[in-house]
Amino acid sequence: MKGKLKAGAGMLVFLLLAVAVGPFFVTDPAAIDLGATLLSPSESGLLGTDHLGRDVFSRLIHGGQLSVVLTLVTLSLSLIFGLALGIAAGYFGGICDVVVNYLINLLLAFPSMILALAIVALAGGGMANAVIAICLVSWVGYARLARGMCLSLRERDCVKAAQLSGSSGCGILVRHILPNLKNPVIIYSATLSSTIFLQFAGLSFLGLGAEPPTAEWGLMLDEARGYLTEAPWLTMAPVAGIIFLTIACNLFGEGLTEHFGKERSS
Repeated sequence: MKGKLKAGAGMLVFLLLAVAVGPFFVTDPAAIDLGATLLSPSESGLLGTDHLGRDVFSRLIHGGQLSVVLTLVTLSLSLIFGLALGIAAGYFGGICDVVVNYLINLLLAFPSMILALAIVALAGGGMANAVIAICLVSWVGYARLARGMCLSLRERDCVKAAQLSGSSGCGILVRHILPNLKNPVIIYSATLSSTIFLQFAGLSFLGLGAEPPTAEWGLMLDEARGYLTEAPWLTMAPVAGIIFLTIACNLFGEGLTEHFGKERSS
């Protein structure tokens, strides 16, 4: 348990430090040098250059920063929207529960990536529309989690006693409902972050997310497709970043699940 949690946390800290500090020490990721195209990795360029002479290492660092920021923004928006609807449906019930539960079941009927692709295709490409599309498919998990927890928690004796004593609905939510949602939400956020990141990379790879000359890992993969044999390092750099971040998030999420599960059983 501790091994997974420490490994995941360590990898995430390393990544966050790299994308936070790294941009101050690398060159402009959009700087074009047609006299230095497709240079292989060397001391002058750790990961070589691409078809436009841009430094791949610089683009990797800046792309990681963009990916982390977009993932955190989308995760936060999905969390706020999903928890609000889930708590309203699960705790207050009534027509609100009927409508929210219908929306949850409707959206769960479609694969999230396919639904995000459809939304972006209709709204048009670009990072802003990608954020909106992924938010629209990511809030469902939070709403489902919050609704199920609230349906269970509102039947507890402590909640019933608080209602009989005249406590307000908001007071009960703050004192009895939200504290019990904290651990499941943290675990779910850790695992969902890798899914959101992969969705951004996928949309950019398909030409529906980040647009050139933006440094973004999915877009870097798309641009490298024509140079797989001639310049394989163009593909290896973003693939390594994607694998690293995905493993870090999944390890951290699994570690948190085991940690909180041990706390609950003790």
